[in-house]
Amino acid sequence: MKIFKIEVENYRLLKKLSLDLEKELSLILGKNNTGKTSILTILDKFLNQPDNLKFSFDDFNIDYKNQLKSIILDSAVIAESDYDSQKQGIKLKVFIDYNELDDLSNLSRVMMDLDPENNVIVLGFEYTLEYFDYLKIRADYGTFIINENLKVGSNPNFTARGLMYFLKQNHHTYFTLNKKSFEFDAINKIPVENNFIDLLKEEISTKEIINFKYISAKRDVTNKEVDKTLSKQTSRIYKRTEVNADQKIAVEKFQDTLSMTDVDLTSIYSTLFKGVVEKVKTFGGIKINESEIEIVSTLQHRELLEGNTTVVYKHDLENQLPEHYNGLGYMNLICMIFEIEILVQEFKRDKDKKPADINLLFIEEPEAHTHPQMQYVFIKNIKKLLGVGIVREDGIKRDLQYIISTHSSHIVADSDFNDIKYLKKAGVNQVISKNLKDLEKDYIGNDVEIQNFKFLKQYLTLNRAELFFADKAIFIEGDTERILLPAMMRKIDNEYPENAILSQNISIVEVGAHSHIFEKFIDFIGIQKSIIITDIDSFFLKPVFESDGVTQKKYATTGNPIFEQEKCPASHAQASYSTNKSLKFFHNNEIDLDYYKSLSFDWKILRKNKHKKWVSNRKGSLLLIFQTKVGTYHARSFEDDFFNLNKSLIIDPLKSFPSLTNKYLKLYRDGSIDSFEFSEKAVGSKPSLAIEILLNSETDASGNEFSNWQIPAYIKEGLLWLKRD
Repeated sequence: MKIFKIEVENYRLLKKLSLDLEKELSLILGKNNTGKTSILTILDKFLNQPDNLKFSFDDFNIDYKNQLKSIILDSAVIAESDYDSQKQGIKLKVFIDYNELDDLSNLSRVMMDLDPENNVIVLGFEYTLEYFDYLKIRADYGTFIINENLKVGSNPNFTARGLMYFLKQNHHTYFTLNKKSFEFDAINKIPVENNFIDLLKEEISTKEIINFKYISAKRDVTNKEVDKTLSKQTSRIYKRTEVNADQKIAVEKFQDTLSMTDVDLTSIYSTLFKGVVEKVKTFGGIKINESEIEIVSTLQHRELLEGNTTVVYKHDLENQLPEHYNGLGYMNLICMIFEIEILVQEFKRDKDKKPADINLLFIEEPEAHTHPQMQYVFIKNIKKLLGVGIVREDGIKRDLQYIISTHSSHIVADSDFNDIKYLKKAGVNQVISKNLKDLEKDYIGNDVEIQNFKFLKQYLTLNRAELFFADKAIFIEGDTERILLPAMMRKIDNEYPENAILSQNISIVEVGAHSHIFEKFIDFIGIQKSIIITDIDSFFLKPVFESDGVTQKKYATTGNPIFEQEKCPASHAQASYSTNKSLKFFHNNEIDLDYYKSLSFDWKILRKNKHKKWVSNRKGSLLLIFQTKVGTYHARSFEDDFFNLNKSLIIDPLKSFPSLTNKYLKLYRDGSIDSFEFSEKAVGSKPSLAIEILLNSETDASGNEFSNWQIPAYIKEGLLWLKRD
C-alpha cells in the first residue's frame, strides 16, 4: 500500500499541482520559491491538524483570491446548481493504491468501489466556501461596507477598508473543513467528485491510514554554548525506544541500577537532611506512625535521562568536548539522524496499537550547513537507513515512504534519476511538477536517441546537476571558453552595469559537440534562457585527383575529380559549407555556409513549434551563436576570432604565452600567416592558452579588469542578450 500521487489546489503557489510519488524515495527539486515547503505544510495542515486547522488568508493562491473577489462583488448571484460545480478553495487529494496482500481493515471503511480491478482510494481534504456561506459572505460584506462608509462620514480622515481586509480578518468564519473519500474512475483515472463518503459526517478518521511526520529545514541547531539540542534528543530517543519495547535488557539494567542507587542515596539523604527534619520535629510537625518524615531517593529514569544526559564529542582518551564545539554541518547531520530515529520509533507506535497503513516522512532540505561530501554521503545512505521500513518486535511490518526536498546539486548527483520530481514555475501564480523519468519518452525513437538519453542521465547526475537549479544556462564546446567566460562576463558587467550578469543564476556547461543532446532537457525543465556557443566550422571542397596514383585512377574511370574537406576561414573565397553538428541540428540539417553567414541575430534565437521542432523566433528562449564577420574577416573558430581581434596582445613582446609555438608566433608577428593558420598550428594547449590570457590581462586606470583584450563579437552580443530578463 502506498501513496502514488497527491494533488493540491489553490494553496499558495500550488494553484493546481499534481505530484507523483515513488514507492520509497521521492526527491523533490526546485529553485527557491517553487513550492517545496508548501507541499510539506499542506500535508501537515490537513493530515496532522484537521481539528485545529488554521489557514491564513495569504495561504490562498492569488488567482483564487481574485476569483473569490469576483464572485462576492458580482451583482449577479450564482445559482446553487451552478455554484456546486465550481466550488473552490484549498484542496488536497491523496491517491492510494493497494493490493490483495495488504491489511484492508482500515481502508475498508473508505472504499467506494469493490471491483477487484479498481485498487485505488482517493482521500480528499478541503477548506472551501459552501453555497450557504457564499450567500452569507456577500450579505455580511455588504453590511461591512455600509459601516465603513458611515465611519468615513463621521471621520473624513478614516480610510474605508475593502474586501481583502474583510476576508483576511473573517475568512475562517465562512470557510469550512471537509474530508471525503471519492469514487475513482479506473477507466479515465480521475476521481468522481460528486460521489463520495463524507468522512466527518461518518466520523471516520484517516489517522490509521496515513501517519505523516516531517523534519523541517528550520532545525533547532546552533553552535551556541547554551545549545543542548542533541542532548535533549537522546532523552526523546530513549522514551520512544522504551515505549516500543526495544532494547528491553538495556532498559531493565538501567532501572535496576537506579534502584540500587536509590538505596545508597537515601542513606546519604538521612545525614544531609537530619537538621531540617529535627527542626520540623521541634515545631511539633512530626508524630510517630502518623506524620514522621523521611527524605528518600526516587530517581526516575525518564527525568534523569532528560535532564542529565549530555552529548559530547570524543577527542581523545582524556578529552570530551561539548556538542556545541562542533561545526553546524556535523550538528545538523547528527540532529537529522537522531530525529529520524525518533520519528521511526513514533511510526511504530505503542505495543497495543498497530502502525498506520501508510507512513510518510518528509525531510526538508537536509543539506543545510553541510559540505558537498557530507551531502553525497547522506543521500547515498538514506535509502539504507529508511528502506527497511517499520519493523516491530511483534512481527508487524510497514513500508516507509519518504520525500526529500532539496536544492543541492550534490544530493542530486548521487541520486537515482527516476526518483526526481522537478518543480518549476508556470506563470506568475502557479507551479507544476515533472517526473524526470518521463523525459525518457522524448528520447525514444531510435538507438541514437536512446544512447543520447543514457548520456544525458549520466552527465546530469555526475557532472552538471546544478542545471536543475539554474535560471539561465550557457552551453560551450571546450576548455578555452569555460576558463575565459567568467572574465568575459565581468567585462560585460563593467561596460553595462545594469542587471549584472554575474549576479544572475547562470550555469556554464561544457558539452563539447553534444549540445543538441540537451535540447529536449532544456525544453523539459523550462530554463528561462539558454545560449549555445559553438563554431561555424567552415570548409571548402578541395580537388585531390592529382595527389596520388589511386585518385588519378578513380578520376580516369569516372571523369570526375575527387574532393576532400579543407578547413578555412568563413571569409575564404571558396568557403562553402559548415560541418558543425549543432548548427545542422537546430537549422534543419542545413550545411550551406552562406545561410549561416546571412543569419541576422534575431534569426539565431530559437523556440520549439507545435511539432516539437526548433525554429527561428525572436521570442524564443534559446540562442545559438557562432563567429560573425568583423570588418572583412570572418573567423572559423573561437581561437581564430580571438587572435584576429586581439593580435596586439598576442604579439606583444612583453607578454608571455608558453602554450603558443614560437615558430608560428614569429610568423604571426611578421604577418606571414593569418589568425586562422596561427590558431590551427600554434596552439599547444587550449586550457593553458586561456589561463595565459588571464595572466597577461591588465586593469585600466578606471579599475576595469581585462581591459587589454576584447570579447569576440558573437559572444558579446550573446551575453548581452542573456543578461536581459
